[in-house]
Amino acid sequence: MPTLQQREPVYVLDFGDDENRFTPDWLSETHSLLDTVTSGTDAAALVTRGTGKFYSNGLDLEWLAAHGDDAEGYVTAVHELLARMLTLPVPTVAAVNGHAFGAGAMLAMAHDHRVMRADRGFFCFPEADINIPFTPGMAALIQCKLTPSAAVASMTTARRFGGEHARELGLVDETASEADLLERAVERAGERAGKDRGTLGAIKTTMFSSAAAALRS
Repeated sequence: MPTLQQREPVYVLDFGDDENRFTPDWLSETHSLLDTVTSGTDAAALVTRGTGKFYSNGLDLEWLAAHGDDAEGYVTAVHELLARMLTLPVPTVAAVNGHAFGAGAMLAMAHDHRVMRADRGFFCFPEADINIPFTPGMAALIQCKLTPSAAVASMTTARRFGGEHARELGLVDETASEADLLERAVERAGERAGKDRGTLGAIKTTMFSSAAAALRS
């Protein structure tokens, strides 16, 4: 389950040490920890990470298969997390420590900045291979962060991008070694931590209004 630590002024939200799929309990706990991050008025920023092999593999497809009657509410909850991260009123940096697939990759995309481990892990939107079309909100999120050519290259191919290829395409902003990844992400977050929350939240809400609205519609 997710946990939160503070390296003032940066909060570090660790998604967990398994595949970090979006179970209902995982979503609820993540929202609760984000409430802590956004509750104050002091300078703050957020870094998210996973522990071990995975950043996040996204949707819990096994849970969905077993709870078909709850699918609509589940997808709505996932969309809300993506929209919330996209417009969070503090600077956000994803430290992509390992595999980021599907909605897990989308959650990374919703951050302001992404640092990925250079030597291990894949960044991938596998929807074209697993026959799950992007929802309009998910497509809008990805497309608001990528160039059209990068969106086509990543969304229609289901290709797995290692760290350097992900950086070249623009899926992530920079790469780092495993040893340096967290420190680099905390450094980037700390550089931006002094921004006024109300102003930054308003800027993000305006910048990403179409994507956020599509996710919440």
